[in-house]
Order: sequence, then C-alpha cells, then structure tokens
Amino acid sequence: MNDSAVPPSPTMSDDDTGPPGSLWTRMKADPQYAPEHLALEAVRRLGPEAQHWADHARLEHPDVTPDALAQQAARRFINHARLSGAVSGATGLPGAVVDVGVLAWTQSRMVLHIAAAYGIDPADPERATDLLILQKVHKLATTARLALGVAAGRERASRLFADTAARPLTGMMVKLSVKLAQMAGVRAVKRMFAKVIPGAAVILGTWVNSAATKDLATRTRQLYSPA
Repeated sequence: MNDSAVPPSPTMSDDDTGPPGSLWTRMKADPQYAPEHLALEAVRRLGPEAQHWADHARLEHPDVTPDALAQQAARRFINHARLSGAVSGATGLPGAVVDVGVLAWTQSRMVLHIAAAYGIDPADPERATDLLILQKVHKLATTARLALGVAAGRERASRLFADTAARPLTGMMVKLSVKLAQMAGVRAVKRMFAKVIPGAAVILGTWVNSAATKDLATRTRQLYSPA
C-alpha cells in the first residue's frame, strides 16, 4: 500500500484519552466491578467513535483492506499505551491506579476500533462481553454477561440511592488498582506496584503497557478477522 492509500489514524482529543470522571466515580464506588463498568462505558462512548473512524477511512480509501485498517488502529493505540506508561507511575499508588485505568481505557478503544475495521459493530452491547473475554477478566462469555448485568444493575441503583458506605481510601485504591491491572493485562501485580519506585517507573511502565497492548491486539485480530 502506497502512502496515499494509508487510512487515517484514529484520533483522540486531549481531554478524552482516559476514562471520564463519571466512570472513575463509579469504579471507585464499586471497585469489585470496575472492569465491567469500564467495558460498558467504553462501548457506549467509544463504539460510535470507532464506527465513525472506520466509515470515514473506507470512504476516503475505498480499496483499503480490513487488515490494513486493523493494523493502523493497533499501531496507533499501542503507541499511545507506550506513551501513557512513560509519563505516569511516579506519584505513588494513586498514579499507578490512574496509569492502569488509562491503559485499560486505551486498550478498550483499540479493541473497538479493530472490531470496526473488520466490519463488526463496535457499539453493539455484546462488545462489552468481548472486551472482558479478550482482556481475560472472564474466561466464559456467560460469566462475563452475568457480571455485566450485575454492574449495570448497580449503575442504575446508584442513581436512586446514595452510596453512604464508608470505604477506607487506601483499601479502595488497592482493590481498584488490582482489578484495573487485571483488565489491562498487567498480570504481575508486583510489577505494577513497582511502577511507583522512582527511576523504575518510566522504563517499567512503558514496557509493561506496550507488551500488554500488543498481546491484546493480536488476540483481538484473531477474534474478529474472518481468517
């Protein structure tokens, strides 16, 4: 493919590169189901964005192949994941939580863009199930759907009842960091917490984020590619 046929790279605004504030609030209030809350919000918010990008790319480049679009999306978001790992992690546990949250959000965005590249509706609620399976939060689709149903129910309930339960801040942050690290593919929790060590944070964060996102891109293309 020559340069003139290269599809446009997905774009992100400066204020939309991580989970929105309302999602952070839900995840902090309900850290046990943080991955499910993130998956639901990602499909709602990022699915239409991914579809718009794929439609525009095909309109501008009618001959572009699904594989080329998927490669472009994967490359864009792997690079973004690498950069997010290079600038965070030096502010202790809160910084590590933000890092893995941004990483999980970026990875979800990548999955939905790759789905759109292969003609799979990225805004379909079933994509939330795909996210949890691809990111290895759940092994079975039935279990993922059940957990999503629980999270959606809690989300609706939170609009009716104020959550007045007192939660120790440190304990909540630890639980949230572990759940988001699991979703983002940072499976070695010790390595995730090592990101708070001055000097090691930038190098380790960059490597962990990039490797985890590359692995996810490969799994996603295997799932959605007709081949």
